[in-house]
Amino acid sequence: MPDYIIVGGGSAGCVLAARLSEDPDLSVVLLEAGPPDTDRYIHLPVGFFKMTSGPLIWGYETAPGRMIDGRTMVYPQARVLGGGSSINAQVFTRGCPQDYDGWAADDGCAGWSYAEVLPYFRRSEGNDTFAGPQHGIEGPLGVSSGAPHPLTRVFVRAAQEAGLPFRADFNAGEQEGAGFYQTTTRNGKRSSTAVAYLKPALGRKNLTLRTDATVSRIVVENERAIGVEIIVNGRTELLRAGREVIVTAGAIGSPKLLMLSGIGPAAHLGRHGIKVGHDLPGVGQNLHDHMDVDVVAELNGPHGIDRYKKKRWQAVAGLEYALFGKGPVASNIVEAGAFWWGDRTEKTPDIQFHFLPGAGVEEGIGSVPGGNGCTLNSYHVRPRSRGSVTLRSADLREPPVIDPNPFAERYDLERAVEGIEISREILSQPAFAPFIRREHLPGAGTNGRAALETFAREHGRSAYHPVGTCRMGGDAKSVVDPELRVRGLQGLRVCDSSVMPRIVSSNTNAAVIMIAEKAADLIAGRTTAAMASPSRESHSPRTRERDGKPVPAAH
Repeated sequence: MPDYIIVGGGSAGCVLAARLSEDPDLSVVLLEAGPPDTDRYIHLPVGFFKMTSGPLIWGYETAPGRMIDGRTMVYPQARVLGGGSSINAQVFTRGCPQDYDGWAADDGCAGWSYAEVLPYFRRSEGNDTFAGPQHGIEGPLGVSSGAPHPLTRVFVRAAQEAGLPFRADFNAGEQEGAGFYQTTTRNGKRSSTAVAYLKPALGRKNLTLRTDATVSRIVVENERAIGVEIIVNGRTELLRAGREVIVTAGAIGSPKLLMLSGIGPAAHLGRHGIKVGHDLPGVGQNLHDHMDVDVVAELNGPHGIDRYKKKRWQAVAGLEYALFGKGPVASNIVEAGAFWWGDRTEKTPDIQFHFLPGAGVEEGIGSVPGGNGCTLNSYHVRPRSRGSVTLRSADLREPPVIDPNPFAERYDLERAVEGIEISREILSQPAFAPFIRREHLPGAGTNGRAALETFAREHGRSAYHPVGTCRMGGDAKSVVDPELRVRGLQGLRVCDSSVMPRIVSSNTNAAVIMIAEKAADLIAGRTTAAMASPSRESHSPRTRERDGKPVPAAH
């Protein structure tokens, strides 16, 4: 009987399996419903654009959105070892310190302030560029500075022309400005948590990985989780846990599994004929996500990456990567971005931008006339709209009803319009003049706030950052407590993006990895204070003199 059963081999699950199995006296089983991460596109940084459809995702769509004209949206959630870290765009951003301070001060999440989580960010990080008190250089997760595409450099210059300062490091405590993103890559390959954390740990005798293993329910007896039922090759098997079951199935999968196990809102479970084992109203509630809106420009020539849609250019790129490990294949495409204000009353920037030197890269965004384009998307980083994940039926095979409820709060729609306006302003700067022929989306004829609101409702899409459906907090309505234990039950925790009480002000994957790092210490009974001293690189006098200043990046 293993001590710990981890349900979900994604960003968090792989971290937890690796960290918990460091103790040779503990045994760990990691269960993943999807296959191993053997698809070659996973490991090529450029391959993320192939990952938003196909067999390595669950194939979810959202419910029709009442404020987006009844549209449904594709909602890619990974079904493969490494989870989101195996299919995402590899942008490495943590959010801002105020996010985590808000969790601690306003959401009742004692122990989750920025000062208390920073050691876990640092422990995870193997940064090739930045060091000092904000960064780690010896962690498992590869974090790299790339060689940006020439058009990406144009974007950063144009943003400065538009009044945004240059920001060398988005993860040093302040985000405002434009600059080049670091990525979760190492040596020209994706650094997923499956690669960075799990693979080096799989040789341990106390760690077992089972892929293609679907968990049908958590088994609870006398208010304690004792194990899980899994389905392998059509057979149901009971797998018992000696200490705890840890659910790491993500903001969609975790609430679904809890509810199918009889843990959730009693009335909702009853409507589907599920025996209520533990009435927990917050399960599946508080879903929120970043809502992307894309501004696309047509280029006047092959200045971007769209040329690589042609086979001869693909061959050139493939050869460059094979010989030197560089070029377009080694790029995540989303090489630069910015954080800036829509609402100037906010203390920190509330809009994030991602620049792509191509068009039609993201799901649902088509190509441009002439075939060459670039994309600048934006989203409001702290949305106020809330939705839900609920069951469609008691049948495990049925997808849940996913309703992010985008733009339910008018405030979010207003911020989306400001993101469009700032994007247009950046793309109209002199730096872009030699390259852009015209605006493709929304198009020159779409002007005024009403028209831009309509455009945002008609074209906005998920940024694939769902969080919050098993909310952590200090109140009785939260699903897990600040130690990630499911309220009212023993032996059961949730540890993934679903526990975020509020979304962080950036891409979410780095924060999920941090949550798993901290969870490993919570489970083991270790404290933040025990590891809060600076890592080895800051002990030498020479390094100490540089603390707080980034090592210069070769952009």
